[in-house]
Amino acid sequence: MIGATTRAAKLGPESGSDESDVSTLVARLTSEVNEIACGKTKSIQKITSQMKILALNALIESARAGKQGAGFAIVAQEVRNVGAQIEEIARDLESQLTRRTGELIHTIDTMSERSRGDRLVDLSLNAVELIDRNLYERTCDVRWWATDSAVVDCAAAPSPQAVAHVSERLAVILGAYTVYLDLWLCSLDGKVIANGRPERFDVVGSSVAGCAWFEQARRLHSGDDYVAGDIERMPQLGNATVATYCASVRSQGRRDGAPIGILAIHFDWEPQARAIVEGVRLDPHDKARVLLLDSNYRVIAASDGQGLLEERLALRISGQRRGTYRDSSGALVGFHLTPGYETYRGLGWYGAIISRGQ
Repeated sequence: MIGATTRAAKLGPESGSDESDVSTLVARLTSEVNEIACGKTKSIQKITSQMKILALNALIESARAGKQGAGFAIVAQEVRNVGAQIEEIARDLESQLTRRTGELIHTIDTMSERSRGDRLVDLSLNAVELIDRNLYERTCDVRWWATDSAVVDCAAAPSPQAVAHVSERLAVILGAYTVYLDLWLCSLDGKVIANGRPERFDVVGSSVAGCAWFEQARRLHSGDDYVAGDIERMPQLGNATVATYCASVRSQGRRDGAPIGILAIHFDWEPQARAIVEGVRLDPHDKARVLLLDSNYRVIAASDGQGLLEERLALRISGQRRGTYRDSSGALVGFHLTPGYETYRGLGWYGAIISRGQ
């Protein structure tokens, strides 16, 4: 499962790099054309300046020659006039070329910025979609396993034999689904009745009544409903970072049966999320940081491993589901709100990428 997730995370738009290369090439060529044109017009101005000096000298010499030099003086004056006209044309040409190539370079820079921004937005969407598809499967898992006969029987009558049996059953599930740290069967008053890894996590008999996910799970209306908890560090699981999903265990495993317990499954968040954010394919020149943010803009996954559950990104969404902007440091930021997946509406999370490259 994690292998498939990792491969999927590396799928992303690659044309952005080609577009960036083309934009860079066009901008460089335009700048070179501008330099060449300005250089040539300056050469013309230099030559016309020499012509004007020669014409002036010719006028001086014709004046010394008197009447014999009168005709030559007319020619010298015309040469001087032509030189002045050429100089004016050269100056105008330089001005127009500089302005037009400047506009072209600005347009190319704007298009390149927009292309980079769009690519960051697309990759942000790709990252948050991948995690939501993964978490959609978790919502299916918990609702399905809550109807398992061993789970239902133990919730209804938690005898030592029933607890041992359900613990074995949960262990089998954990052996097949390696993305979970542990599975807990809880009573409606918040006591952990059984778990799948009792040898590793001594939680049976402890209370989870104060946990937000448990209190939400007690209010579920049917077996079709579920709770998706916030990303948190769980002391009972060695302070591991988990995403907890819950469903109500109901009488006879029926979706409309009376609630008799709560099944909580603890998704091993950190390695799964890290595989996604580290798998986003970006050019090294982007110097990018890939993030997953919760609805309060708290960092819940980061490609550099920094700020987990502690940093809050000052994401400027301006009421938009997606977008780009330059932050105060000049970095280009692209973001996208989760669209959800199938029946999983998502939790208002964002994918975000901060690029400090040129």
